[in-house]
Amino acid sequence: MAEPRTRSYDDLNPIEQFPGVVRRTLVSGDNLTLVEIRLAPGSEVPEHTHPHEQAGHVASGRVGFRIGDVEHELGPGDSYLIPGDLPHYVQALDAATLIEVFSPVREEFAND
Repeated sequence: MAEPRTRSYDDLNPIEQFPGVVRRTLVSGDNLTLVEIRLAPGSEVPEHTHPHEQAGHVASGRVGFRIGDVEHELGPGDSYLIPGDLPHYVQALDAATLIEVFSPVREEFAND
């Protein structure tokens, strides 16, 4: 069982996933991983899949999502759910910050 813990934002390790796309793992437990994604205007996360269920919240900015074959434009306060193994892509229409949770744990993100 995961132990309760806190993390200071200043202690987080920024990882540039793609040009203009920076990820910080906020916290990870036994069953989920919580991350912040900051996107520079025009930056992209290429289409990809993973087995994890992914839920997110647009904290700021505007993004274009393609989830499966459906296009979405999301802005501040909007949220989304991407089932595992469904292809998805995102492009920042403005500078944007996303808060995302993955379940099960994204092992490749968990120790950042």
